Order: sequence, then C-alpha cells, then structure tokens
Amino acid sequence: MHETIQQVLRDRVHDDTVAVRYDDQTWTWREHLAEAAAEASALIGMADPTRPLHVGVLLGNTPAMLRSMAAAALGGYVLCGINTTRRGAGLLADIRRSDCQLLLVNPDHRALLDGLDLSGVTVLDVTSPGYLQAVTSAQALVPHREVVATDPLMLIFTSGTTGNPKAVPFAHVMAVLSGSSLVLQLDVTPDDVCYLSMPLFHSNGVAGGWSVAVCSGATMVPAKFSASRFLDDVRRHGATYMNYVGKPLALVLGTPEQQGDADNPLRVAFGNEAADRDIDEFARRFGCRVMDGFGSSEFAVIVVREDGTPPGSIGKGWDGVAVYDAETLTECARAEFDETGALANFDDAVGELVNTTGGGAFGGYYNDPDATNERMRHGMYWSGDLAYRDADGWIYLAGRTSDWMRVDGENLAAAPIERILLRHDSLNQAAVYAVPDPQVGDQVMAALVLNAGQTLTPAELTDFLTAQPDLSPKAWPTYVRINRVLPQTATNKVLKRTLITEGVSGGDGALWAREDRGTTYAPAVLSGTSS
Repeated sequence: MHETIQQVLRDRVHDDTVAVRYDDQTWTWREHLAEAAAEASALIGMADPTRPLHVGVLLGNTPAMLRSMAAAALGGYVLCGINTTRRGAGLLADIRRSDCQLLLVNPDHRALLDGLDLSGVTVLDVTSPGYLQAVTSAQALVPHREVVATDPLMLIFTSGTTGNPKAVPFAHVMAVLSGSSLVLQLDVTPDDVCYLSMPLFHSNGVAGGWSVAVCSGATMVPAKFSASRFLDDVRRHGATYMNYVGKPLALVLGTPEQQGDADNPLRVAFGNEAADRDIDEFARRFGCRVMDGFGSSEFAVIVVREDGTPPGSIGKGWDGVAVYDAETLTECARAEFDETGALANFDDAVGELVNTTGGGAFGGYYNDPDATNERMRHGMYWSGDLAYRDADGWIYLAGRTSDWMRVDGENLAAAPIERILLRHDSLNQAAVYAVPDPQVGDQVMAALVLNAGQTLTPAELTDFLTAQPDLSPKAWPTYVRINRVLPQTATNKVLKRTLITEGVSGGDGALWAREDRGTTYAPAVLSGTSS
C-alpha cells in the first residue's frame, strides 16, 4: 500500500473516470490532476526557496479547493487550510502562524483580507487573468519535495481550551490510513460519488471526505452544506457517500419528511458527534447506513462506535485511550449506574480522555511549543474532553471545560468572545459559556453586567455584534442574560460552573434569545426565567 497521497494520486493521472462534479461541469481524474500539477508547478516557481513552502487557501468547498489539495500533494509542499469563518486579527494570526508565503483566494473570500497587514504574503486570486496565465504556461511539474509518509500534507487549524487556534500537521500517511480504512469499512469504490459538504479546511472534511475519494478513485462533489438543498443535491449528483461533523444530520431531519425521501442513491454516511436519535432516524428516513465515531483533530484519541454501542455512548477507544484524573494522574474508576440509568459515581468516574501511549500520529502543533506541551503531559496526550467509561469499556462524553464549546462541529473558546463583548462601552462584565444544544453539541450563552446607569437593548446588541469584524458567525451567543451581579469567587472571578448549572435562565435578570440561524435578539420567556 502507498504511504503518501503523492503516490496515490500519481496512480490516477491517466484515469478517465470522473473525479469532480460541480454544477454542470465535470473533470476526469486525468484532467483534474493535470490542472493540479500545473498549479503546483506555477506556485513552486513563484515561491521563495529560502522560506517554508506553505500555501494558504481561502477557497471554500469548490473545484479550486480540490485542485489546490491535489496540487500540494503532487507538488510535495504544505497546504494551510485557513478557516473561512475567522475574521480580522484572528484570521491574520492564523495566516502568520502557519507561515503562509502564498495565499490563494477567490472572489467569495477576498474581502475577508481587507485591512489586514499581509506584508510578506503573496495573495493570489485564482480567478484572475494573471494567475490563470501563470498556471496555463507552467512548466512540467518538478516536485518541491519527494515526500515521505510522515511529511505534512496540510496544516489544519483547530481551537483549544486557551482560545488560541492551533495548527495540526496532517501527515500524508494519516490521509492514506484514514481514507483507505474507511474505503475498506464502507466498501467505497470508484463507482461511488462522495458528497463533500463539510469544510475542506476541517479535519473531518479532509480525513472523512476527501481522503476517502482519493483513496478509492470515487467522484467528488464539493458543496456548501444546506439542509433544505441536501436531498436535491444527493439525487442530482447521484451521491452515494457523505461525511458530516456535528449537526448536519439533525438539520436535515428538521426539514419536512416526504413520502419518497428514501428514494435516493445515498447508501452510507460517516461522521462524528451525531445524537443517537439522529443516527437512527437519518438511516431510517433516507434508507442508508450511518457510521458515527469520535476523534480529536490531532488524531491522538480515536473512539469507534461499534455494533451494540449503548445509547449515549460514543463507542470504544483505540489502544491507549483511557479516562484519567488530571490531578492524581491515575485512571478513573469505571462508571456505575443507578436504577434510572444515571451515573452514580460522577466524582470518581469522570475524568479527561487521554492517550496513555502518547500522541499517536500527533507530533505536536506547528509553531506552537507551549500548546504542544499543554497537550502532551506526563508522556500522555490529554484531549480536554471529559468522559467516563463503564465496566465493558464503553465511553460516554461528560462535557467540556467551561471555556471550550463545540458549536456546529467547530471548537470555540470563551475568552475571545468575552473580549469582543467587552468592547461595548455599556458592559462591565461578560461571561461566556456553553449550554447544551437540543440536537447535538453546545450553544453559546453570555451573561452580562452593565456599568452603573447604562442600558442595553436587544436591537443595540444586534447592531454592536454585527459591527465586530472578527466575530465568527458561529460565536454569536444564542442566549444572553442581563444581570445586576454574577456569582463570584472570593477573588472576584465569575463562577461559571454556577451559571452552567442554571442553564438557559435569566436568573434574577432578563433573558434574550437570538432567532434561529439569525442575528436578531428579542426577550425570551422560558420556564424559571424572567424577561
């Protein structure tokens, strides 16, 4: 078996089956890889040989993004997947941290760079005449490097408990292993059509989508996820495989059911973090198999949902995966349940998911030794996820730290959102924390205290947040409570665990809610709250 994607793609350069389908256009593997090789040659020729050949991409899920991924593999350089939901200084920090010397953009994302100091970074619009001419006239590809298995194919950003995005090197061998493993497990062949609607800068999009298509020779259909358009897309493109992370199954299930929903070509969906009920209901409604698992973006902790997984469990861990007490550095007790099925020994059983054998494929974050040292402690990898494990080895997630949220399949940290909120002149305190999402994962909630004599209306908050250029769309609080005081420690630190326990509540103040998938706030009346 090949150990690099460079080798895998070289086997496909004469393949005349369809590689990419987008709107009414198609590319064979031969055509797709010829364009990728030309792009790689052009970019290698533009690059400064004294700097790391890191190419950033802000391209969305498009044929251009797929071409750039293949180009990096064939060209032997590193592609940096820049999160298209990042804004302002945060976006610039990601570009700088990943050492991008070239940055590919398209018109849909070019405005994200307005006002940023990109000195030392060559920005290339992939639709511009100059770029197209450079690619068209490129010499035959001479790779920047003949890669080995452990060389990074991509840098994929994730957010951790500190709130600082971290770049995870995604090695060629990991792309091969993840892709080929799923090909074998799910019987993916060149006749399949892979619907790629999860962001291709995200680990799920790369490992659970693109790698599967590349390793099988299947057709790729890049798309922007839409619950309302999902079934039409699947039918129009003949999609037989899809990957997901977080809420997509629930969002699709939220659309009205039609009698003929199961009349579609989809046969398998693979992903992470779907709720039990959504896994079963999606399989029933659309007549397909759903395989759900759990894994860190660093690929250091992998949990697989096997046949017989109990309700609520995410499955069983690979070798080395355990639940440890971070203080005692010992394994937590196995979970015990009462007659209602509730966890009876919470304090003894709940701990942090770790890999006791080390980081596995994770060799450290790029250009971030402090973050690496935080993850790798005492010879083990510490995930930051709280969990418990029963006597049979089934693992259950218990939540996340108060400053870490999982929203729509993406990790968010509280501190950056708090700093943005506190730009408002009327605010004295802001505490951001997670409340459970009714479907899966978390929602963002903010507790605010105003300066004496100040006022704030829902409309004013909407206008303020709209004006913040570095606030990610997913970081908008779903709920906001306005209080005179917040629970505090003796040292005047907000007790977030108390707020989390109170849940979606206004406490002794007002509670506002944001319209579903919108930006408008209005007073909310929920049980146990005042508005």
